[in-house]
Parts: sequence; C-alpha cells; structure tokens
Amino acid sequence: MSGRYCSLAQASAPVFAPGLTAERRGALLRGHRMWVNGTVLHYCFLDRDTDASVITVPGSGETRRVSWAGAKEQRDVVRECFAEWRGLGIGLSFTEVADRSEAELRIGFQCGGGSWSAVGKDALRWGAGERTMNFGWDLTAPGARATALHEIGHALGMVHEHQSPFAGIHWDDEAVYAELAGPPNFFSRERTLVNVLRKLDADEANGSAWDPLSIMEFPFSPGLVLEPEQFRAGLHPPGTLSPLDKEFVLRWYPPLAPSQPTALVPFRSAPLRLASGEQADFLLEPPETREYAVGVFGDADTVVVLFEERDGEPRYLAGQDDGGTDRNATVRARLVKGRRYFVRVRPYSGWGSGETAVMCW
Repeated sequence: MSGRYCSLAQASAPVFAPGLTAERRGALLRGHRMWVNGTVLHYCFLDRDTDASVITVPGSGETRRVSWAGAKEQRDVVRECFAEWRGLGIGLSFTEVADRSEAELRIGFQCGGGSWSAVGKDALRWGAGERTMNFGWDLTAPGARATALHEIGHALGMVHEHQSPFAGIHWDDEAVYAELAGPPNFFSRERTLVNVLRKLDADEANGSAWDPLSIMEFPFSPGLVLEPEQFRAGLHPPGTLSPLDKEFVLRWYPPLAPSQPTALVPFRSAPLRLASGEQADFLLEPPETREYAVGVFGDADTVVVLFEERDGEPRYLAGQDDGGTDRNATVRARLVKGRRYFVRVRPYSGWGSGETAVMCW
C-alpha cells in the first residue's frame, strides 16, 4: 500500500511572448516559479473561526465543513521544517507573522483536505484569505514530518521528483491508477495523472538527473514501477533532505554576500491578463529610505513605470514612460520612507500579459 501523497492541483502553463528562442523560453520556464534570492517569505497559520471549508469525506462521498486551524504541535513541526530548510544557508529567509495580509504563505491544517502547496511564486496568485499550503494529516505521526519538508520544498519552487523526464520511469499505469484510487489517497484518475504519471518538461525539473532520495520523491509500492528494474520491488525515499535537494536550492538561492539586499518586499496582485491599452497600478510604501529595484514576475514582454504620489496624483519617477520601448526593465530609484509610490504595469506592444506580482528589493 502506498503512503499518503501530496495532491497538487493542475497548474496553468505559463504564457510567453510568441517568437521566443528555445533557449530564452527554457530560461523563463526554469525560473518562472522561483523567488528572487534575498526574499523574506512571511508565513502565517490560519486559525479564525471562519477559516474552514466544505470537503468531500474521502471514500464516502459525503461532505462536511472542516476547520483549517491546527494545534500547536502541528504548527511546531512546520516551524521546525522551515528552520531546517533555512539552516542549509540559503539566501531566502522565513518569518512567521500574525497578520495574514502580510503573508505570502498562508498555512492550514484541514484534516481530510489533502496535503498540498502552491509552487514557488504561484502563491502570489492566490487571494489573501486563501490557503497556499495545507496539511491534511497528523504531522507528529511517525514519518509524517517529511510531509512538511516536502510542502515547503514546493513553496520554494520544487516539483515532484518522480515526474522528472530524467527519471526514466516506466509505470504500470493502470496499477498506479488503481492503487491511488483507494485508501488513503482516493485520487481521481486526473489527480493521479497530474501528480504522478505526467512527465514534466525538462526545464521544469528540479535538476538534470533523477534523485530517488529526494524529499520531493513519493514512495511507491511494489509492482507500480516497471523500469528501472531495481525499483520494481518498490521505491522508498528516506523522507529527509537529500544532497541533491540541498544542491538545487543552494544553486537557486545561494548565501547572500554582505553587500546584497536582505529584505525584499513582495506586492501581490490577482493574475493579470492585460489587453491592449490596459494597465494595473500597485501601491508601494517603502519600509526604509534607500535605493530600490522594482520588477514584475510573469511574462517576457512587460513595461514597468514607477511614480511618486504627489497631492493624490502620480508623478513620473523612473522606468519606461509612454514613449519607451524597452521590455523587462528593472526600475531603480531612491524611495523615501513615509511617502507613497505607484508601480504601473502594462503590456508591451499591446500583447496580452499575465503578470502575477510586483516585487521591490
């Protein structure tokens, strides 16, 4: 019998400008979910009385409303696992906050709701009242701590290791569907396809070699993997951070040099699909006076302009103004604490855009 599995929803494919070279598209695909190094990720635990939702009770077809709140023992496991990832020396840091509006990562413990997480910057697409991560079973049970390490791995931008195209896994597809349709997972065929059988693009994978020891690898029962032959009797990762896990995150998030910024400030938005002539503005209130850089997460063709608020009106400060033609420009300007600024985002050449967030660092 297989273990309890992470259950990610199908993510929409990123939208890139037409005419990109294969190399440029691959670079954008590899990085589109990864945070800018130096980011301080804020996380909170959702525990209000209204933090609940209706779920289908696994295996029964019945529905019931279940809270998202978790006991202190559950929260402590998650805190410890954030500390373990941070302890690798990565250039990201994690700060627990009480105010969910300040949190990029919002965590629930809805029993029976499955364990899952938004992958990397996909968390910025989700509303402030929504979970970006959930734990659906007791994290204090033997071996369950690996679930918290796994979901935080997703939050860092990692994907399922067994879906790597470099794994060379040949599945007994129908055996996998049958296994996961039963307890404890009760996966639909679509969910099994999305989380297990579908091969990722080479540029989406965590690395260029398969790592069966990865924390992002699922355990599998005998008879599900036909090839490689040594895993026909089952696949049993240890549930800890492997050397290649550590190598991957340190490659994307290397330790910061003393001169590098250590406090990036994310500004979230709903996913934008801007048509020709449309734009979106984001309010920016700098936490300290210094030079900042402002950029956009999302598509390849974007124009960013920075304005300072003066008497309730935006005054042009930096970036590509209406006559500008540069794309993907990173705007740099000295911002003053206590003043308000606007970041304006618009598509380049009228092409519809899909930015999901603005970040200032």
